[in-house]
Amino acid sequence: MEKQPAFLCMDNPHFCCVSMLQHLHIRKAQELYYLRMLGSREKMEKKKMEEENPCVRKLRVCVATCNRADYSKLAPIMSGIKMHPDEFELEVVVLGSHLIDDYGNTFRMIEQDDFAIGSKLHTIVRGEDEAAMVESVGLALVKLPDVLQRLCPDILVIHGDRFDALALATAAALMNIRILHVEGGEVSGTIDDSIRHAISKLAHYHACCTRGAEQHLIAMCEDHSRILLAGCPVYDKLLSSNHRDDYMDIIKSWLGDNSQECEYIVALQHPVTTDIKQSIKIYGLMLDALLSFNKKTLILYPNIDAGSKEMVRVMRKKGIEQHPNFRAVKHIPFEQFIQLVKHAGCMIGNSSCGVREAGAFGTPVINLGTRQTGRETGENVLHVRDADTHNKIYHALELQFGKRYPCSKIYGDGNAVPRILKFLRAIDLNEPLQKTFCFPPVRDCISQDIDHILETQSALAVDLGGTNLRVAIVSMRGKIVQKYAQPNPKTFEARMQLMLKMCADAMQDAVRNNCRILGVGVSTGGRVNPQEGVVLHSTKLIQDWSSVDLRTPISDALHLPVWIDNDGNCAALAERKFGHGKGVENFVTVITGTGIGGGIIHHNELVHGSTFCAAELGHIMVSLEGPECSCGSRGCIEAYASGFALQREAKRLHDEDLLKVDGMDMKLTESITASHLINAARLGNSKANAVLNKASTALGIGIINILHTVNPTLVILSGHLASYYQAPVKRIISERALDSAQKIEVVTTDLEEPALLGAASMVLDYATRRIY
Repeated sequence: MEKQPAFLCMDNPHFCCVSMLQHLHIRKAQELYYLRMLGSREKMEKKKMEEENPCVRKLRVCVATCNRADYSKLAPIMSGIKMHPDEFELEVVVLGSHLIDDYGNTFRMIEQDDFAIGSKLHTIVRGEDEAAMVESVGLALVKLPDVLQRLCPDILVIHGDRFDALALATAAALMNIRILHVEGGEVSGTIDDSIRHAISKLAHYHACCTRGAEQHLIAMCEDHSRILLAGCPVYDKLLSSNHRDDYMDIIKSWLGDNSQECEYIVALQHPVTTDIKQSIKIYGLMLDALLSFNKKTLILYPNIDAGSKEMVRVMRKKGIEQHPNFRAVKHIPFEQFIQLVKHAGCMIGNSSCGVREAGAFGTPVINLGTRQTGRETGENVLHVRDADTHNKIYHALELQFGKRYPCSKIYGDGNAVPRILKFLRAIDLNEPLQKTFCFPPVRDCISQDIDHILETQSALAVDLGGTNLRVAIVSMRGKIVQKYAQPNPKTFEARMQLMLKMCADAMQDAVRNNCRILGVGVSTGGRVNPQEGVVLHSTKLIQDWSSVDLRTPISDALHLPVWIDNDGNCAALAERKFGHGKGVENFVTVITGTGIGGGIIHHNELVHGSTFCAAELGHIMVSLEGPECSCGSRGCIEAYASGFALQREAKRLHDEDLLKVDGMDMKLTESITASHLINAARLGNSKANAVLNKASTALGIGIINILHTVNPTLVILSGHLASYYQAPVKRIISERALDSAQKIEVVTTDLEEPALLGAASMVLDYATRRIY
């Protein structure tokens, strides 16, 4: 009987081979089972030892990675954990497309990075359609409990918004395992948005990348104390080691020996699962545009989402894989991929890498379709939302290819991993596992009344004038609930101290007035960079007020968002929200006060200009040899028509004893102002009348220049001289403007406090989701 198998093997070699293979498989399975049991026993012994000796307790962190994209974000965290073996115990679970040959078997790069993979789970059901995605989630949910129960982690680290990650979060939450979600709170297109937010609701802790994402998580009622604004972990690698001397070798290895830096394109386009048909169409148009553009192109295959199979068919139908200009690849090691992106002439597609990582290098990017809609992007990204032909994409390639943009740090500063490790160390495993949500307090039923809501939502408005510093609480309707005024100090330190004190006092009064302050808006003289919240150059009326960062100290002191703009722009914003400009697409506001200023609204947007000096209307020159202006030039409108210019002329006439006329009441000790000049003219003083005619003509000609340049439908005059100038300006427009501009309406403002209301409108427009 013992020799029968040998006899059969000699008689039937095929049967012999099968038997030997079965024997090897059984033996291998037994070895794996033995190693698994040995590992489980070691873990149980270690757990028992930790329970007996709490002082040696390490935090068991399980990092689960599903694909090449999320591994690039998780790898820096894994490295950081591995570098502290005395504090952390790292377990790695690999699932999803990592284990599929068609997608490059990318689990190997994890092993090459010297990470021990504790579990490999084959969870992908092939089919690349919607049903396959659902079945893959179900398969993952069937397999994950055994793995998580065996590993018994203290915390599971999950990245992003993939369907595999949703399965991980669901399994961990149901098994009472704490979850740290990386890159939650962001906004993009497709089903990824819903999955990302669903994972955030299941997660106990959050490591987000941007201030906007942090605010989204807070708005989703997540506990602020469990949210870490860390930045993107991959930026730690991008900003610390993005330069490699061998980058040309990398480029040539993937694109050929004759490839040159900045002379090739990286293309990476994925399906949009909520609109597969449209995403396949725009993918085909992208390929047509790249074929026409005739540059070397490194194109990566799409991910495993529904629709990817159809996209590959389109690629093959167009002969991309055999085309001499194209190199189609399934996977590129991340360190090499970032070098290829950094030195590319352009990146095109809808990958998050384009709107995130590429910004760190200033690489020009063309973002196609809706997959990244809502993402925060740098100036290097040009969006092509939709296209019917490849011409629009081709034109975008012409605009972007070969450019270089400033490096963007929207998504990180290179210190994400240290922050995340510190966050992990601070986790208290003894606190209750049940997560709590920070819902806003529910008000009484009166809060459901629209009038009550409009009255209680308010802004804190600040007006920094040459004479006074004013602060006001302004309601959503534009009602000034309370106003405060103090003389504007002459020094920077005293001015900042007084402003912060006045704002703090106003905040206390806002509570008593049942006003919820949404933010702070600041109107100030001079040239302002509203994006950075910095006063670049001040007017002569406000001393010691140049290169001043206003946003940071106010925001730090009051813990509120802060907006800052020039007083002329604020007057235009006030008219757009509360005044004659409401509902008007194109109009101009001209301030006629101590100086001359204004703001331009074009297509419902405030015009700032490339260096933030648009709408310096007072410095439009109307004469080559006119009086000297405060700006140092001559012949500006402000040198003729401002309150300061009229006061100067009034003093001159007074000194020559030519100002006072019969019926004019003027005390000897009274200061001479523009009002005396206007009063004298009304009482028949020809000299005063001549000065005012010249001022009105200068202002009218300046406004005509504005009409001929931006062609608004409305001109709004504000300031204490507006009522006087309205009639003569209308007359000069009717006499001297082009026929097409003569019927443009000129009105005076009905707003009493345009600077304060404009400052408030910056806050209130944001609160009501309007664009500013």
